[in-house]
Amino acid sequence: MAPDLTEIWVYLAREPLSALTMTLLAWLAALRLQRLCRRHALANPVLLAVAILAIGLLVTGVDYRSYFQGAQFVHFLLGPATVALAVPLHRQWSTMRAAMLPAAVAILLGGIFAAAMGVGFALLLGAPADVTASLAPRSVTTPVAMGIAERLGGLPSLTAVVVLCSGVVGAAVGPLVLNWARVTDWRARGLAMGTAAHGIGTARALSVNMTAGVFSGLAMGLNAVATALWLPVLWRLFQ
Repeated sequence: MAPDLTEIWVYLAREPLSALTMTLLAWLAALRLQRLCRRHALANPVLLAVAILAIGLLVTGVDYRSYFQGAQFVHFLLGPATVALAVPLHRQWSTMRAAMLPAAVAILLGGIFAAAMGVGFALLLGAPADVTASLAPRSVTTPVAMGIAERLGGLPSLTAVVVLCSGVVGAAVGPLVLNWARVTDWRARGLAMGTAAHGIGTARALSVNMTAGVFSGLAMGLNAVATALWLPVLWRLFQ
C-alpha cells in the first residue's frame, strides 16, 4: 500500500467516524431536499447541509473543534476535487479555446468588480482596515482568498466565512439573476457563476449543464490566479 494511502487508512482507523458519517448523511439529506424542491436555485445543497449540521451540533452539544477533528477527511478531499475539474476542462478544450480572450476579459473585470463591491461596502459601513482587507478577495476560492487576505493584513478566518457565504448566495441567487437578465448562453452563465461564486457556484453549474460547469471551473481558476496577482499590487497603491 502506498505511503499516502497508508496514512489515510491509519487516520480513518484511529479517528471516530461519527462526525464523518454525520457530514455524509447531512449531504444526502440536503440532496434529497433539493430534489423535493424540484432543484430550485434557492434549495442549494451546500446551504441545506450546513444548516442541518449546525442544528445537529447544537442539539447534540458537540463543539465545532471536536466535530472538525473527525470530519477533516472531507476537508482534505477539497484539493483532489478541485484538481479533478481539469478533466472536463480538458474534454472541452476546443470549445474554450475559441472563447478564451473574451472569457479572460470578462473574468478579470468580474473579479475587479467583486473586490470593489466588497471593499466599497466595508468602507461605507466604516469597517476597520483589517475587516476591509478581509472582504476584498471574497469572490476567490477559499484557500487562495485566505492567503490573499493575510497578505493584505486581513483576517483569514473572517475571509473564509465571507467566501463561503458569497459562494452559497451566488449559487442560490445567481441562476435567478441570470434568468432575469435573459442570459441564455451556457458559456456566459458558467463564467458568471465561477467568477462570482467560485467552487460552490461551479458545483451548481456542473449539476445543471456541462458546458456551464466547464466555463465556471475556468472562471474560478483564472479569477483566483488573476486576483492573487493584481489585488495586492492595487492594495499597496491605494493605501
